[in-house]
Amino acid sequence: MTETILRIVIYGLLTGGIYALIAMGLSLQYGVARVLNLAHGEFIMLGALLTYTLYTVFGINPLVSVAISGPLLFIIAFLLHRTLFTSLRTRAPSPAAFEGNSLLVAFGLIFVIQNAATLIWTANTRVYSYLNFGIEFAGTTYTANRIVALAVAIAAALAFYFFVTRSRLGKGIRAAAQDPATAGLMGVNINRVLALCFGLGAFLAGLAGLLLSMYSALNPTIGLNYTIIALIVIVLGGLGSIPGSLIGGFIIGIIGSIVIILGDPSLSVVAYYGIFLVLLLVRPAGIFGKR
Repeated sequence: MTETILRIVIYGLLTGGIYALIAMGLSLQYGVARVLNLAHGEFIMLGALLTYTLYTVFGINPLVSVAISGPLLFIIAFLLHRTLFTSLRTRAPSPAAFEGNSLLVAFGLIFVIQNAATLIWTANTRVYSYLNFGIEFAGTTYTANRIVALAVAIAAALAFYFFVTRSRLGKGIRAAAQDPATAGLMGVNINRVLALCFGLGAFLAGLAGLLLSMYSALNPTIGLNYTIIALIVIVLGGLGSIPGSLIGGFIIGIIGSIVIILGDPSLSVVAYYGIFLVLLLVRPAGIFGKR
């Protein structure tokens, strides 16, 4: 029993670290920029496929390739917000109208990005081998690439959290999240900060895609599944809460691990949806959300 519990916790942490990183990006985009980016998973997919190409074609180490894929995805998302979403926000008669319109635009971006990726990489599934060797711990073998992915995800999540809470720019981001109008009067360039947050969310998504690519099969359609998981995690942790996304990711990872190890792996997504529905009924604000 002790060994089984240990396996559940470790597998849950290995998965939950990636989920937390994914959810933090989406939480930032919605919590500050007020865009519920349904195309978030497509940036994860782009990050994964870019990493695959940089490694298999140019021989660039996947962990180093974030220096290329990350800024590229940041620029794409930043420009998308500065042009598309900023225009929607200035023309919208109310914040609620903007959120509704941006949701529809983000839904359309799913198909634009997915089809563009299909034209570039085709619909074939791709895999590559990186750090694919076992490390034995407590009687169970874990692959090195998943352990490295967890370590990088935790380090990135903590670094991002301290950036938001301690840096001057982070204070501007938090001010824009709480009251954009007042923050603007205090000298914060709201349009730039909102675009920056949207770009940073895409950067985190690309980093998560990089880590996923080291041990997962890749194709242009993998994004939607991760968007759904990210939505469940941010609802669990509290919409717009960075610490909530971090803790919520690990909780979802452990729950999925319980279902996979003790039950049927195909039921893990069903378990996630079950948690999502219960949360909406019992505590829709999430763990760290305000009622």
